[in-house]
Amino acid sequence: MSDSPLPAATAQRRMKLSTLVTLMVCCVMGAVLILAYALWLGQISNVTRNGVKDTALAVARTLADSPDVKRGLTQSPQDNIIAPLANRVAERNHLLFAVVTDMQGIRYSHPDNAIIGQTFIGDDIHPALAGKENVSINHGVLAQALRVFTPVYDDSHRQIGVVAVGISLSKVDEQVSRSHWGVLWSVLFSIIVGSAGIYCLVRVLKRVLLGLEPWEITNLYQQRQAMLQSLKEGVMAVDAQGRVTVVNHAARKMLLSGESGHAPLLENLREVLASGQPLQDRALGCNGRLLLSNTVPIRSQGRVTGAISTFRDKTEVSQLMQRLDGMVNYVDALRTTSHEFMNKLHVILGLLSMKSYDKLEEYVLHTAHTYQMDIGAIQHRVKSPVVAGFLLGKINRAKERGFSLTLVDESLVPDNPNEKQVTVLVTVLGNLIENALDAMQSQPDGEISLLLHYQNGWLTCEVSDDGAGIPEANLEAIFAKGFSTKGENRGVGLFLASQQLDELGGSITVESEPGVFTQFFVSLPWDSERKSA
Repeated sequence: MSDSPLPAATAQRRMKLSTLVTLMVCCVMGAVLILAYALWLGQISNVTRNGVKDTALAVARTLADSPDVKRGLTQSPQDNIIAPLANRVAERNHLLFAVVTDMQGIRYSHPDNAIIGQTFIGDDIHPALAGKENVSINHGVLAQALRVFTPVYDDSHRQIGVVAVGISLSKVDEQVSRSHWGVLWSVLFSIIVGSAGIYCLVRVLKRVLLGLEPWEITNLYQQRQAMLQSLKEGVMAVDAQGRVTVVNHAARKMLLSGESGHAPLLENLREVLASGQPLQDRALGCNGRLLLSNTVPIRSQGRVTGAISTFRDKTEVSQLMQRLDGMVNYVDALRTTSHEFMNKLHVILGLLSMKSYDKLEEYVLHTAHTYQMDIGAIQHRVKSPVVAGFLLGKINRAKERGFSLTLVDESLVPDNPNEKQVTVLVTVLGNLIENALDAMQSQPDGEISLLLHYQNGWLTCEVSDDGAGIPEANLEAIFAKGFSTKGENRGVGLFLASQQLDELGGSITVESEPGVFTQFFVSLPWDSERKSA
């Protein structure tokens, strides 16, 4: 076991969800509380100071309106009319002083009776002597104080003096401090409530996240992504609103790009969202591919919250099987021909031994003609081994079912190195020939005619049969997905053939007269070394 320490990234990932959430919320809440405390503290200080100032102004205005003050200012300071009243008001309102002066600034009251009759100290009285209320912080005979000045008017509204009220700054600071404690207790209460909220938040998050820690969620997500992208099957998921939320690499590769590429899959997913019922092993045609899809709903607490579809591409497997069938048919045809050739050699040897030369000549001519009519004709006209083997197999299959499949003499198919074009041709012809055989099953001696003509880089195919035919109302619908007259879970062959031809730039059309004939016309690019025929 290694004793080396875990890297820093691992240590960070190991932080528990409760610790992580607590730290994050505490940091945010602490920053908010500090800012709120600073703003609130400043506001409370201003409000407290303004309250003290308003209280002092109210006391000063009350004294200024007192009849005793007005009467006392008309007499001498030594008459001691104003001082007792001012001192009682100062004591009752916990003021540092309440001083009344005349227009020359001579004191008519003061806590220290010895300085009554002396001039008021401080320039901050001058605005009040000019008839304006004034507030200032200054130091007179007593301690430094918040001083409020208001003018005194007689009954004729003529200024006769000034009332000055002082409040010790220590008392102002004491009131501000008491306000600070209220703010501090509010902050502490907010911290307690916030802590309880953090505890509840952590518990709710743990329940929502199924008790998983952050690093466990990260690991699960990475494992899920790796698993999704490593799957050879395509995966597509949608949410409750039908929006695509998951598409893995295999799905992107199969569906290519664009909305039309995955429209059938989206239709399946939305159908499952609406019904809540899974769709199993449904064949879909997308971008010329045949997909086998399984779609199931995603449920949470009894509700459908989405749907997921897994699908695999059957086209490549089908194409490989078709090519393999073509090669197997070709090999079987050659094996059968080899056996027949050996039998014919034995017949020729027997006729030679019996010296029946006339019969021998007739037999050889008949054998050569049969060869030219069957295998020789196909090998001469169809240069692609896959297509030739495919046609030989279909000819034998038609014979087994009591019908004939004839390749028109004018047919010519040069070899083609483009495997996709060869595969599409085999797919299309296979579907058309099988449909023709099914259409003739209720009549004896049916015949299928096949013409393959190459010219200027295009291969034209005509497949004709004398079966039951197609009603005129169904001529356009036969190429639609799911349309079939053979029962349920059919109607994919012609749809897939049409899609594959469209992908190559080719086309397929049909003409039919019920009870008389049906004829399909196919055209597709053919990358042969020959440019004309």
